[in-house]
Amino acid sequence: MSDARDIIEQLLKRSRGPRGPNGPRTTPTGAPSLSWRAVLIGIGILAAIWATASSFYTVQPEERAVVKRFGRVTGIADNGWHAKLPFGIDRVQIVATERVLKQEFGFRTERADQSDRARTQFAGGYPNESLMLTGDLNIIQVEWVVQYRIDDPVKYLYGMREPTKTLRDLSESVMRRIVGNRIGSVVLTVGRIEIANAARDEIQDAMTRYDNGIKIITVQLQDVIPPLRVQPAFNEVNESRQQLEKQVNDATKSANEAIPRAEGTAKRTIAEAEGYATERVNRARGDVARFSAVLAEYKRAPEVTRSRLYLEALNQVLPKIGSIVVTQDGQTSPLPLLNLRDAQRFPQKSEATR
Repeated sequence: MSDARDIIEQLLKRSRGPRGPNGPRTTPTGAPSLSWRAVLIGIGILAAIWATASSFYTVQPEERAVVKRFGRVTGIADNGWHAKLPFGIDRVQIVATERVLKQEFGFRTERADQSDRARTQFAGGYPNESLMLTGDLNIIQVEWVVQYRIDDPVKYLYGMREPTKTLRDLSESVMRRIVGNRIGSVVLTVGRIEIANAARDEIQDAMTRYDNGIKIITVQLQDVIPPLRVQPAFNEVNESRQQLEKQVNDATKSANEAIPRAEGTAKRTIAEAEGYATERVNRARGDVARFSAVLAEYKRAPEVTRSRLYLEALNQVLPKIGSIVVTQDGQTSPLPLLNLRDAQRFPQKSEATR
């Protein structure tokens, strides 16, 4: 606009040209100069260029455009190339609806320089945001990030005056209340995920009630540490707790190994005893059955049964002794009758008389 205004002023200066003593110079025929016509043509060209330039706009893939006509919202344009009424009749506000935005608490993300190789650095020094009081009256330092996305651009722009500031104030209030309802050891150790999930749900409920078009994606706790003055004592306490947990884990491991081993030994002993008892019972039953059968045969033929038992006893006993020598009374030289075992392996050392 400033460039077009400068061009128009230059054209007006040129159109005035040299003036006579009583007014503008005229042509010989008395007609005024044609410079005003050129100025009007130039103004028309500039107006056409301005109207053409202000009639089109482009929306990026991650953005959406809110179109207003005389201050009233007439529609929402998606990504692409669009047209609108020129000369400020239609105004467009671009909102990044597909981009994940974030709010940082207790620290700020910054880069060392503008080069591509610069690493992301985190600058602390915001104790008014990070220092909190826990339920057991301990002070801890909590740094967290709230990631969100603009779900409705119209509600985000016109539903609330300062939705981003409201999100920051509400997030800090919710986090302080959640941390204040828990003891410091839980916040510093095992309660981080639970705290983050609870904060996300409560912040989203508040944004829904406010109807400001913001959708919370996640809440992440960056650092949860005690203040600098008490960090050495806190580290000692943590080391003691870790040693305690290690000893408990070692004892649990030993118990888990010893108890199954003892149970297995006991089961094996019981199984062996049961097997031995079953074997003895079955053997006794077999002996009883065998004795009953022998008794029945003995009742039928006592002499035959007695002889058979005698021979069976000899068959079991004789292989276990040496040589059997039968001699007559009054003779000094024995007469070997039976050599039941090998004489080379078992020499004759004793005599048996009948």
